[in-house]
Amino acid sequence: MAASPGPAGAGGAGAVQGSGPSGFAFDSGLEIKTRSVEQTLLPLVSQITTLINHKDNTKKSDKTLQAIQRVGQAVNLAVGRFVKVGEAIANENWDLKEEINIACIEAKQAGETIAALTDVSNLNHPEPGGQITIFTDKTGVIKAARLLLSSVTKVLLLADRVVIKQIIASRNKVLATMERLEKVNSFQEFVQIFSQFGNEMVEFAHLTGDRQNDLKDEKKKAKMAAARAVLEKCTMMLLTASKTCLRHPNCESAHKNKEGVFDRMKVALDKVIEIVTDCKPKGETDITSISIFTGIKEFKMNIETLRENLYFQSKETLSATLEATLERTEDFTDSAYTSHEHRERILELSAQARRELQQLLSVWIQAQSKKTKSIAEELELSILKISHSLNELKKELHSAAAQRAADLLKYHADHVVLKALKLTGVEGNLEGLAEYACKFSEQKEQLVETCRLLRHVSGTEPLEITCGHAEETFQVTGHQIISAAETLTLHPSSKIAKENLDVFCEAWESQISDMSTLLREIDDVFEGRRGEKYGYLSLPKLTKNNANLKSLKPDKLDSEEKAKIAKLGLKLGLLTSDANCEIEKWENQENEIVRHGRNMSSMAYSLYLFTRGEGPLKTSQDLIHQLEVFAEEGLKVAASVQAFSKQLKDDDKLMLLLEINKLIPLCHQLQTITKTPLQSQVFPKTDKCITKTRSMMAILVQLLSLCFKLRKKLQMENNRWVSVTSKDSVDGKT
Repeated sequence: MAASPGPAGAGGAGAVQGSGPSGFAFDSGLEIKTRSVEQTLLPLVSQITTLINHKDNTKKSDKTLQAIQRVGQAVNLAVGRFVKVGEAIANENWDLKEEINIACIEAKQAGETIAALTDVSNLNHPEPGGQITIFTDKTGVIKAARLLLSSVTKVLLLADRVVIKQIIASRNKVLATMERLEKVNSFQEFVQIFSQFGNEMVEFAHLTGDRQNDLKDEKKKAKMAAARAVLEKCTMMLLTASKTCLRHPNCESAHKNKEGVFDRMKVALDKVIEIVTDCKPKGETDITSISIFTGIKEFKMNIETLRENLYFQSKETLSATLEATLERTEDFTDSAYTSHEHRERILELSAQARRELQQLLSVWIQAQSKKTKSIAEELELSILKISHSLNELKKELHSAAAQRAADLLKYHADHVVLKALKLTGVEGNLEGLAEYACKFSEQKEQLVETCRLLRHVSGTEPLEITCGHAEETFQVTGHQIISAAETLTLHPSSKIAKENLDVFCEAWESQISDMSTLLREIDDVFEGRRGEKYGYLSLPKLTKNNANLKSLKPDKLDSEEKAKIAKLGLKLGLLTSDANCEIEKWENQENEIVRHGRNMSSMAYSLYLFTRGEGPLKTSQDLIHQLEVFAEEGLKVAASVQAFSKQLKDDDKLMLLLEINKLIPLCHQLQTITKTPLQSQVFPKTDKCITKTRSMMAILVQLLSLCFKLRKKLQMENNRWVSVTSKDSVDGKT
């Protein structure tokens, strides 16, 4: 890891630049791709810009001179600290040592030059020989500033290459161990190698998690998230699929199942390296088609340029752009699952957009020959009309896709076909397997098609990538579930075959839950709402008297401890998905039980991210604070459920009270653990806390499900009572 010399600043784009009235401008010519590098540079740019942009005619009071000198000294000291860190990085990376040391020497020289030029303490009392200062040699200061920023940027980018090297080395280790796992023939050997593989995957997950959160490019960040999600889910699949293959070596479906997992993991590993190195394999191009929303956005930008330049583009290009975009609406209109109303409305709005484009082209031709005010107004009106029609089309497409996704999610909430597949497998029912595999394939195709529609209306490139990932996951996992079910049906008494099918089914259920979250995010973008984002840098901040890189890492765990925490975290992540599914069922999202349950689920998800080295929680102290709040929220859930239970009959009330009595002691136990002093051994406490959190989340899922059912039951009884009393009242009047 590389380290930064000073406090992080605000983010920018491209190469870091600074400019002012003096004409100073810095552009390193080096592309900065991570936030940590960018935020390390910006405070330095700010300080140097302050020096360069001072007013030459400013009255040279003692206060002004002291301030200038302080800034110059601060820059030089920061550079000195930075150089020490750079040299430490160079000593640990011999292949980059020479380049880093040269850049460090340049930075040090430039820092000393700036300190000398800002040493203006005796300027009001000059000596006979004269002194060269910032006031007498501004060109020298600008030259030194440019050299300083250029050399510091080089060091940071070289340090960033160290991070990339670590990721590549980690990936190569994982790949090599995977190849050994693929060829293994005995259980004993497999267990030994998989233990090593698990540790290597945890290390790779932490490195890539840091990198993902540090990337500036949101598209790359989304691609990294998708690749890492595949690797995380496939790790457990690889374990059970390989064990099933070893147990049933002559089973074709078991081999097919295992090969699918290994192939997908290899593709995901290659994708991670492609993202961090910014290099695609030779001959490979991105063949993903443009989405409808992106096509509409580009078309609207093109027609808006006509206000400034009537000759900016050809009419043929404009017509072709719109036609290509409208052709993609066939994904909606050709679908058997699109409602008749939506289909008719989409066709109508598409036809209207085509008519209005013809009108716009006609006015455009007139505007090129007649420069009158009336023609200009007519052109403006034509632009506004077609823009309005396209906005209406966007609304209709979003409505169709969102309604379709919501209906499918509701339909899949109980996973009826998935459960039937499991049952046919355990029973060894081959006819039943064929029937339910066919039904499941149909459901899979519906989900794949819906993800394709959601991609068209997602509204941002990162969400488009996430939709593409969801589409691919449903496609691949669907095939793997059927092959796993086939293996179990052929070997109905095999515990490992059953466990394997369960793992693939859990991955499917998890993807359904992720799709629900994705739909909410797409709705948020469409409605103009955006979730809060938090920063996380892969270049840690430098602490006082701490130039050694290794000492900058917080709360270091060994590989075995990391593996255990990651496994606990994965289970916690799945429980948050279950809780979110239960919360989605409630019509009243402001219900007290739902509100506190949602807060618990959100905090549990942050804890899950912590186990992966991601998210807003960075240290064990952040974790402890989050757990204290989590325990309090658990007690609030218990209080809300207790208040609700007072409306119920004795039997129903007892069911709830039994669950509450499990939750409350866990909340108190968690509070006790968080209040005990944090000793040097961080792992035991973290392990206990996450285990307690997982138990609390399991109870929360049960409570949410139970409260939802009992609330429905109570409403039905109340409605029946109202109906009966109304009837009695009517009979009385009669």
